[in-house]
Amino acid sequence: MSAPGTSPRFSGLPAVMLALTVVLAVALVAMIGGELYARHRAKTLVAEAVTCETQDSAQVSFGTTPPVLTQYFTDAYSHISVKTAGNQIRQAKGMRLALDIRDVRLNKDAKNSATPDSKGTIGSVDGTITWPAEGIKDSIQDVVPVIGSIVTGSVTADPDAGTVQLKGLLNKATVKPQLVNNGLSLQVTELELLGRDLDRDSVQRNLDELTAKVTDDLPLGIHLDTVGVTDSGVQVTFSTRNATIPASSSRECFASL
Repeated sequence: MSAPGTSPRFSGLPAVMLALTVVLAVALVAMIGGELYARHRAKTLVAEAVTCETQDSAQVSFGTTPPVLTQYFTDAYSHISVKTAGNQIRQAKGMRLALDIRDVRLNKDAKNSATPDSKGTIGSVDGTITWPAEGIKDSIQDVVPVIGSIVTGSVTADPDAGTVQLKGLLNKATVKPQLVNNGLSLQVTELELLGRDLDRDSVQRNLDELTAKVTDDLPLGIHLDTVGVTDSGVQVTFSTRNATIPASSSRECFASL
């Protein structure tokens, strides 16, 4: 029985309001939990793929709007940012990669779609590779045995000349970073080796093999745009627009994406 003066119609209102509040709170927690899980899972998958490809750890972030959970259900990702730690890219010591990826639209049912040879499209990819001068020296010492053992001294980047100079006690090598056939090349412009008779062509082949491991066979129609020498080393920019994601790829690192 209702309390005196209280309408039976409204006697259960506080209980209803409490129940609605609990339901909304549970729904909100579920949404937040789902968003956090989706964001963590997406970051982990992309980071693992980049780490596998570059052989360096990577940090990944997704755009805050719309929520990643929404992006997952709509198969449309507005913005993905990737940065590697700067330890190396494959055999290039000290090299760092930064990627800005926009407007990714996935086609999960590629086999039954009008474009079965595509997993989707990417609106744009813009990236920067930075390679510090010390990293260039360390890389040459590791994988270019022809001159690696003699460039043990200072390394200097000269932005005005567009060159990087490596010195040993009595030896000197100067390389000029250039774009060659859509790849990065360290062109030998000077080689002074006291008491040594080295074939410059052989040295160049060794350097080309080093840089080829980084920039050869670029996917998604990516092309190198610029290469320059800064006070600290070499910087390369690259990009692609309206790229098609192939339905199949020989790159095992991206198989799980």
